[in-house]
Amino acid sequence: MAARSELLRPAFGEASPSLGRFVINPHSCSYRWWHMFLIMLVLYSAWASPFELSMEKAASIALVVTDLVVDVFFAIDIALSFFVAYRDTSTGLLITDRRKITMRYLKRPCFALDVASTIPLQIIYQLVTGKRQGLWGLLNLLRLWRLRRVSKLFARVEKDIRFNYLWTRLIKLLCVTLFALHFAACIYLWMAFNYKIKELTWIGSQIHSFEDRSVWFCYTCAVYWSITTLATVGYGDLHATNIGEMLFSIAFMLFNMGLTSYIIGNITNLVVRETSNTFKMRDMVQRVSEFGRMNRLPEAMREQMLASVQLRFRTDEQLQQEMLSELPKAVRSGVMKHMFKSAIESCYLFQGVSDSLIVQLVAEMKAEFFPPKANVILENETSTDCYIIISGEVEALTTLADGTEKHVKRIGPRGMAGEIGVMFSIPQPFTIRSRRLTQVVRISHIHLLQAVRPNTADGYIVFSNFIQYLESLKVQTKDVAFVSDHLWNGNSMVLGRATEVAVDESKEAAHKMLPCKEPKRVVIHEQLPNATSTALHPSPGKLVLLPDSMQELMKLSEKKFGKAVRGILTVEGAEVEDIEVIRDGDHLLFS
Repeated sequence: MAARSELLRPAFGEASPSLGRFVINPHSCSYRWWHMFLIMLVLYSAWASPFELSMEKAASIALVVTDLVVDVFFAIDIALSFFVAYRDTSTGLLITDRRKITMRYLKRPCFALDVASTIPLQIIYQLVTGKRQGLWGLLNLLRLWRLRRVSKLFARVEKDIRFNYLWTRLIKLLCVTLFALHFAACIYLWMAFNYKIKELTWIGSQIHSFEDRSVWFCYTCAVYWSITTLATVGYGDLHATNIGEMLFSIAFMLFNMGLTSYIIGNITNLVVRETSNTFKMRDMVQRVSEFGRMNRLPEAMREQMLASVQLRFRTDEQLQQEMLSELPKAVRSGVMKHMFKSAIESCYLFQGVSDSLIVQLVAEMKAEFFPPKANVILENETSTDCYIIISGEVEALTTLADGTEKHVKRIGPRGMAGEIGVMFSIPQPFTIRSRRLTQVVRISHIHLLQAVRPNTADGYIVFSNFIQYLESLKVQTKDVAFVSDHLWNGNSMVLGRATEVAVDESKEAAHKMLPCKEPKRVVIHEQLPNATSTALHPSPGKLVLLPDSMQELMKLSEKKFGKAVRGILTVEGAEVEDIEVIRDGDHLLFS
């Protein structure tokens, strides 16, 4: 990162170890500001060049001097181009060799056009010959070559997310339209001033002695003709009267057909892009409504379905999931970790676990939104997922014998819902319903098992936290006027039962979820006085399961042989100091 910063820092003429002496970095801030200054000069040239061509008297001394100053700045840019590094398209490397930079610029066609658009050929011709510019005045239009800089600027801005794409495209379309109107008006006016019989021109047939009128009056008439032609509203008092004007009008109208199609296509694309999400939402709402009506669903259920669909589009939930799914797994995990790690660590079930378990859990979580009064979990449904509340609030409900719902408790941010069913692999004991707009992250049962099983220590922490939660849940709900024996039907467990039962059942569930470690079987022998430490075939012993520690193994040997044990040897005579080195099927000698 530091190297990249150094690469982007150099400005004009600054010596840089990465770029070399007198090499300009094209990404430097100073060079970008220089380009922005040239863009302003390009806009002036795009207006002044056709305007000065249209009428010779429009080319006043002030405009001529301004043109020369502008040409000087573009001449400076030509000189700077021999020092600007470029990026090789085949390798992606930044080329800083001065010789390669110079040869590349000289061989490109843009060099000749840059020079031709900078030299004031029409002024030189007029000064040398003393004649009117005539057709030589068209050389002034070479300055329009500079417009390519504006095109590149718009292409770069359209990809920059700091700028609104809609307004960028609209400004570009407006600039193209205004330039087309201005250019056509100037060319049409130039044709009238350079026609031999002034009365047989589009403006001369309506306005006599138009040559003596002001510059801006003639220009306004030309713009009026240009915009009526572009808008295809027909002609009134201004129209083509000679063959040249007719041919130009035909060419201009053909150009207008393409320009109009381009504008309409872009505007349509922008409008559709802005409203596509609304169209999708309306279509989905209509389909959901028809589905509910055809299947005669209850009104409350239809409202829940419609609220969920509308919320999905308002919160861009679909866009968020699609965007995350397209990212690489490592990047997606990093994003989810940044967004939800603190919430997972604050959740009671995962307090005290290792950071690696948190990372594994966060990597496969999915965020969801629920509108108010939406069912997150239904009572007695199969336990497949548990939820952590990120924002909002939900409530736990249970159904009584008479079919009415009874409030159990509220669960706010950093709380969990559905974990009881998941931990015991039983149907969900409560209905979980959102009280207001709620965001949750969902953890699947399978993913929870896959994350906990390899981490034995974290697994016991998780279930210890779960047992403490059951104890607190019993205390919090001891005054509730109902006894729910449906909480654990298969285990005959009820909410108000003693804590010991909950602990026992939780431990059993913990052992089921934690990794099942296959015990090692070993043969233990009593070492006889005449036995040697290198006995290859010890006396018949007793087959036992290897305990978890050396102390327990010695106690087991004392129990089996009735003698105190001082050491444990292998059949090769090596003393065993760590129980982990003992393999399944080993023979052990006790002294």
